[in-house]
Amino acid sequence: MPYVPWLTGYIALFIGAVLTFIVQSSSVFTSTLTPLVGIGVISLERVYPLTLGSNIGTTTTSLLAALAASPDKLHDTLQIALCHLFFNITGILLFYPIPFTRFPIPMAKFLGNETAKYRWFAIFYLLGMFFVLPAIVLGLSLGGTIVLFCVGIPILVIFFAIGIIKIMQKKC
Repeated sequence: MPYVPWLTGYIALFIGAVLTFIVQSSSVFTSTLTPLVGIGVISLERVYPLTLGSNIGTTTTSLLAALAASPDKLHDTLQIALCHLFFNITGILLFYPIPFTRFPIPMAKFLGNETAKYRWFAIFYLLGMFFVLPAIVLGLSLGGTIVLFCVGIPILVIFFAIGIIKIMQKKC
């Protein structure tokens, strides 16, 4: 929108929510957008609000299902559906209105560039983030909170230090 460019993202949020409501699946909507970004038809900055909007659109399914509950369970089902809706709205409020907080966009670009350079990176990333890391956290949590904190905090400090060093290498 030429006269109000800041409004374009919010319209994209709305369009993402409506289209996801129509197809009743955020997976279908976002998996349709992914190859379009890959071939360069749509920029990552334009897909981001569409994806956030699809998170809102997917909550309509739970709201409709909650309204179909029996009258004695309606309060509970509606409460959970509204929790789902407000959780997603809170995520949008945290990661979209202020441009500085849109850090998932540079993170996605970094992961895309690493995968383009090293094809094996995608497999190791998926295995690490969806299997190895949750298994480690589960194992540590079974050991108790003291064990989880004694191992988790130094690991987080190391990752934080690596992040600062990478930023300093890039900027200095």
